Order: sequence, then C-alpha cells, then structure tokens
Amino acid sequence: MTPLLVLVFHVKVQTAVGTDLLFAAVTKVVGAGVHQGHGAVDWRIVRCLASGSMPSAFLTLIALNTFVHMSPGANDLILIALGILLVVTSIGLLFQRRLLTLGAAHAFVHSKTLAPTVGLGALLGVVVTVTSVGAGAVGATILLLIYRRIPVARIVGTDIAHAVPLALLAGAGHWLIGSVDIKLLSALLMGSIPGVIFGSLLSSRSPDRLVQTALAALLAVSGLRLLLP
Repeated sequence: MTPLLVLVFHVKVQTAVGTDLLFAAVTKVVGAGVHQGHGAVDWRIVRCLASGSMPSAFLTLIALNTFVHMSPGANDLILIALGILLVVTSIGLLFQRRLLTLGAAHAFVHSKTLAPTVGLGALLGVVVTVTSVGAGAVGATILLLIYRRIPVARIVGTDIAHAVPLALLAGAGHWLIGSVDIKLLSALLMGSIPGVIFGSLLSSRSPDRLVQTALAALLAVSGLRLLLP
C-alpha cells in the first residue's frame, strides 16, 4: 500500500506510511479475528513481541517527530528505508522455505525463545513505525526460525494478531504528528471491502507459489523503483 500511494498517487512518503499504518490496523483486526476463531493465535508469543515492539515504536515516533521536523532530508531517508525493506521482504517471500531449511540444518534456533522474540518485536517496532513494512513475510519467517515446532498457520495468525496493536500505536502516533490523510484513509477502507472479496476469490483459485512469486516480484519492483532515481 505505501509504495502504491507514493509511486502512483504521489502522496508524501511520511503521510503514506502513517495512513497505511492506520489502514492496516483496521483491516488486520478482521484477519486476527478469523485466525483467533480457528485457534491459530499464540497469545504468549504476541505478548512477548509486543513487550519489545510497543516501547520501540513509541520511542521511534518521538525520534520521527523530532528528526522529520528538523531535517529536510528525513523523508528521503524514510524512502530509502522503505525501498530496502520492500526488497528484503520480497527476498523473504521467495526464499522462505530455503531459509527455514537452512536454519534447521545449521541449528540457528536457540532453546530459549523469550529474548529473541522480544528482540524481534523491538526490531519490528522500529521498522514498521518508520516504513509500515516488516511485520509480514520477514517477521513471520524469523518467528518460524525461533519456534520450529509451532505450525505455520499458527505463526501466521500470531504475526497478524501482533501487527494490530503495533500498527494502531504507530498509526495513532503518525496521526498526532500530522502525517495521516483521513480522507485518503476513508477511501482506502471503503475500497478494501470489495478488494478483499475479489482478492480472496482470485487467490483461492491460484497456486500458492504463483501468488507468492507475483507478490514478491511486485514488492521487489516497487522497492527498486523507490531506491533508483
């Protein structure tokens, strides 16, 4: 959503990030509810992630409020960070299975999960607040490396459930800073209902690998377009 707003609709990057965060907070509530209904949310992991992400998101918002208003080049730095995260996310989507296989083969996972989970939450708090990207493919992949015995569906549901309070806090902070377009947000939410229905029907008739590859390609192109002049 953020690169689409920036590249196609020429929305200011910080406004695109803030608007996308509130949009994600609202739409992910539905997804989290569906996963919870299927028992696919591990609230212990959500709490561990949130204990790292919420404080880091709050501190990042303070830094953004100070830095963006003091530095004329701040938006350019956010744009670069967004482009890098999009490319990294596309790589995570394309090579997720290989990364998991590599992690299992080389025993990257430590028996103690609390510290890495809180650390992952802190990292996500920063990158999501700055770019609105990172809590999806990248976060889920790292969670799968940390919790090898938990089913993928439960990791995905947990990741989405954690994204709700994180996106809400970060989006609300951007709103207070003045980087949320309410009219744009309202239009996005109205369009999301038919979009979700159409997308669900389309994805249910398409191979998972095809959808994953197409999404990775879209993210990679968007990221490179933001990075290249």
